[in-house]
Amino acid sequence: MFHTVDGVPYWDEAVYYEFTSPEIAALETATNELHARCLDAVQHIIDEDRFSELKVSPRGRDLILRSWRDEPPSIYGRFDLAYDGSEPPKMLEYNADTPTSLLEAAVAQWYWLKDKFPDRDQFNDLHERLIAGWKDLAPSIPGGVVHFASTEDPEDVMTTAYMRDVADQAGLQTVQLNIEDIGYNAKLDEFGDLTDAAIRTCFKLYPWEWMENEKFGSHLLSTYKRTQWIEPAWKQVLSNKGILPILWELFPQHPNLLRTSFSPDSDSYVKKPLLSREGANVSIVVEGQKVAAGEDHGYGAEGYVFQEAGPVFRAGEVTSVVGSWVVQGIASGIGIRESTGPITDNLSRFVPHCFD
Repeated sequence: MFHTVDGVPYWDEAVYYEFTSPEIAALETATNELHARCLDAVQHIIDEDRFSELKVSPRGRDLILRSWRDEPPSIYGRFDLAYDGSEPPKMLEYNADTPTSLLEAAVAQWYWLKDKFPDRDQFNDLHERLIAGWKDLAPSIPGGVVHFASTEDPEDVMTTAYMRDVADQAGLQTVQLNIEDIGYNAKLDEFGDLTDAAIRTCFKLYPWEWMENEKFGSHLLSTYKRTQWIEPAWKQVLSNKGILPILWELFPQHPNLLRTSFSPDSDSYVKKPLLSREGANVSIVVEGQKVAAGEDHGYGAEGYVFQEAGPVFRAGEVTSVVGSWVVQGIASGIGIRESTGPITDNLSRFVPHCFD
């Protein structure tokens, strides 16, 4: 795991978060509840054909419909929750397609706990549940072989390598490669690796909307029965911020949701692109004045949602967000990201936690 990025500490154990058992129970219950409500929302979007509101492409719509119907393998996701220990945890978003910060949540903070507080506990069943999850998926993986693909970004490579490791421990055969090294055999209409071996199952840390726009995107439908992707295509609905106003519409005043709409309904809100990551192109508006903005990475062309500010924990200038992990649909642990400022970005620090 990398400790420092561009001279800025990433893993930070100078501080830690201490929870009570009831607070951990609240986070676990909220995560399980939100996952169930998100599945309801996906079914609603499919039933009512609301893909245009999420700016999903026709190809993406077809892939979502097929994968939702067929229920191909799925392993994990991460909610970002606002939680101050007073109000109920509130959903900021759900990265169910390409979540990172997994190794530090599953392994690094666990070893920190064993070193620092061996008699205390931590909400962290991630490592064991990931291994068990891959074992559960094994019968649906042709030949027991899984390819693992990502960009060359260090965090993506690390997350993918860790997922490969737990799949190895589950008894699967694994191969790792860069996403750009995936080839296409036109004669056989199938994807292959650098050795020309067919890719039958691929864990990809690469967003579905990017895949659909790549040159090989036109082959995703024709190869659908020959290559299964983890996470499956329907997961992009959960990672699209457009699900947030639909959730609020379906479950108004839900204690774990924040009021969100496709257009501003007040003069104070958090403006989020439908498709963005690590706080990019997010802005915070208070009484009509922009008070904070994330880095501009070019997101927002598809549109925005407008969410009320959540009850995030603040200590001076430090803001923290709880990353609550789901493995095979079950809340399995948390990790804390801290930022100096109100927007969590790719330089936000990972801070460990414990509870009694």
